[in-house]
Amino acid sequence: VQLQASGGGFVQTGGSLRLSCTASGRTSSVYATGWFRQAPGKEREFVASIMWTGGSTYYANSVKGRFTISRDNAKNAMYLQMNNVKPDDTAVYYCAALRRFRPSDWVIDESRYDWWGQGTLVTVSS
Repeated sequence: VQLQASGGGFVQTGGSLRLSCTASGRTSSVYATGWFRQAPGKEREFVASIMWTGGSTYYANSVKGRFTISRDNAKNAMYLQMNNVKPDDTAVYYCAALRRFRPSDWVIDESRYDWWGQGTLVTVSS
C-alpha cells in the first residue's frame, strides 16, 4: 500500500486546514488509517485514526473537539479537518495504514502501523 499526504501549509492561530491522504495498491488489506505528527525536537505522536469498516474514530486528547478525521472509501482517501489550530499543532503530519486482522487497540499505536506516507508540514503562526 502506498500513501500520499497533502494539504499542509501555513495557517494562523484559530484558522483551519484540511489534510488529505490517498491510498493506492492493495487497499483491501487496510484495516485502519491514522494521522500522526512530529513537532521539531519531539517524538512522533498519535493524532487521530479511523477504521475503514464501520468508521469508528479515535483522537488524541490534545486535538479532540478541534480536529475531525474522515474517510471516503470509494476514493481510498482519508482527511483530517483541523479547526481552531494552535501553535502547538505545528508539526510534520504523516498518514499511515494498519493491515487487516490486527487488534483494534493497535489503531492508536504508531509502532504497529504497516505503511507510511511522506509527511506534510503544517505551520501555525501565532
